[in-house]
Amino acid sequence: MSVSYDGRNFRSISNSDNGEVGGDTVFHYHQDDNVVWAEYSGGEIVRGTLIANVLPDDSLDMRYQHINRGGQLMTGICRSFPERLPDGRLRLNEEWQWTCGDNSSGYSVIEELVDQ
Repeated sequence: MSVSYDGRNFRSISNSDNGEVGGDTVFHYHQDDNVVWAEYSGGEIVRGTLIANVLPDDSLDMRYQHINRGGQLMTGICRSFPERLPDGRLRLNEEWQWTCGDNSSGYSVIEELVDQ
């Protein structure tokens, strides 16, 4: 598929109950070669960042951290798998796990925003 994540913005459309990202959370992605990073905030997230390696299948091997509205610093790992939607936007299907707290795992989906 050969995906470029640079300059793309995403919003969460679904998340496991143990996740903190929601529909008001917006992600701003950047890319330099095989390194991707993003800032995110909104909803329960005050401020967050992520960094990832792009793997040969265009998926992302990611680490993330954020501070939630309760003032907690939360960290985790994630594997994001890109999917091209019929209208050309990207959807990322994500398998994640907290590396703090209860170390639980979950599944989320974020989609590229139309108003680029």
